[in-house]
Amino acid sequence: MSESLKNKFDSIIFDLDGTLWDSTGNVAKAWQSAMDQVDYVDEVMTQERVRSITGMAYDTIFDKLFPNLSAGNRAELMAICAKSELETLNTSGGDLYPGLEETLAYLLPKYKMFIVSNCQNGYIEMFLKSSQMGHYFNGHQCFGTKGNPKFQNIKDIVNDHDLAAPVYIGDTKGDYDSATKAGVPFIFADYGFGVVEDGQIATISAVSDLIELL
Repeated sequence: MSESLKNKFDSIIFDLDGTLWDSTGNVAKAWQSAMDQVDYVDEVMTQERVRSITGMAYDTIFDKLFPNLSAGNRAELMAICAKSELETLNTSGGDLYPGLEETLAYLLPKYKMFIVSNCQNGYIEMFLKSSQMGHYFNGHQCFGTKGNPKFQNIKDIVNDHDLAAPVYIGDTKGDYDSATKAGVPFIFADYGFGVVEDGQIATISAVSDLIELL
């Protein structure tokens, strides 16, 4: 973890998957259930496969996982997977990273907090309901809302909420690239799914590290 960054920011924008929780196990089950409903996919969906694409835009995920499907079949499968995913996670949720609520409670008096993710529409709302942590966040934006890239969604949060000194926290190189393109400093969560070798202003190995850092 890097040196203290206390009193340098007025707001924190979080990535979701790999930063606040890990839902990949239940997402894999949900997608497998969806795949079993069609006759043009004969593959097994594993947690490792889901982790390999976590952080990508939702449509890009299916382009990567199912490159040999026709555009029509891919779109149909994506819709079935999306529905199955929300149904499964609404029931079973994901695994919150240790110390998350204590950390958010510590940060709440000092910072406005937001979530920006590349997920489908309804996913962040489901996370907030499942985790019962909606009261910690001032707003959120995702790929599924307008189909915009993550950097644009970060900029929208900054502009819509008049943030003067935000910082973005994520776990992948895509998160770093998006934050940089949006002009927002980046903190790397190395306990997540990706690797960021340089460019971040700090690296954390547990979400609770933010208590010391910020």
